[in-house]
Formats: sequence, structure tokens, C-alpha cells
Amino acid sequence: MSKKEFDRLEVLLGVQCGRLRVVDVCELLSLKRRQVSRLLAGLKHGGSASLVSRRRGRPSNNRLPEAYRDLALSLVRERYADFGPTLAAEKLAEVHGCAISRETRWRRSIHGPAAIIQLRNVGE
Repeated sequence: MSKKEFDRLEVLLGVQCGRLRVVDVCELLSLKRRQVSRLLAGLKHGGSASLVSRRRGRPSNNRLPEAYRDLALSLVRERYADFGPTLAAEKLAEVHGCAISRETRWRRSIHGPAAIIQLRNVGE
């Protein structure tokens, strides 16, 4: 359970035991009343596990195929190893038609064994 989910649990338990009002919880969590009611119902039926994100551990819906990602990484390693992330992304888009989003955070160096970059198709 993340810190955000644990804090959310603590506040919702305050509502259940009567220390807090639903209106106060709405302000604390920056949620609407309906969302807080949904969280409270989930907490009542499923316990604290209902507050944990069900998307955790699953791949993104926007993820591109592994072959595309591997192609981009191999091109960068072979031809643009000494380039910075921005210039490497621009060269991939210009020369190879393989675009990498500018907003993408390169969590690890491209030169590492487990490089993580998010790619998007040029035509889309």
C-alpha cells in the first residue's frame, strides 16, 4: 500500500468511527462526495485492500510492441550512444521515423541493461 493509499485509509477510518464528517473528508482528499461514498462502500465490503489500485503491476494501455522498443533502443545504442536523450530522440524521429515523446522521462540511461523509455508511433 502506498503512502497516499495509507493516508486515504486513515482519513476514511476517521469517518467510520465518527471523528470526521464526509464533507471534511471531501476537502481533505480533494474528492467529490460521490467518490468518497464509493471509497467508504468499498472499505466496508472489501476492507483496506479495496483502496489499493487494481492497475498496479499491469502494463500501460499505451505501450507499444516490444519489437518497436527494442529497435529504438538498439538504434540509439549503435548510432547515438554519445548523444543526450533529447538529441537522440530527435535523430530517431528524423532519420529513422521512430519518435520518442519529449515528455518521456528516461528513468535509466539508455546504455543500461534495463533501459526504460516510452515510445509512440510517428503517424499517430
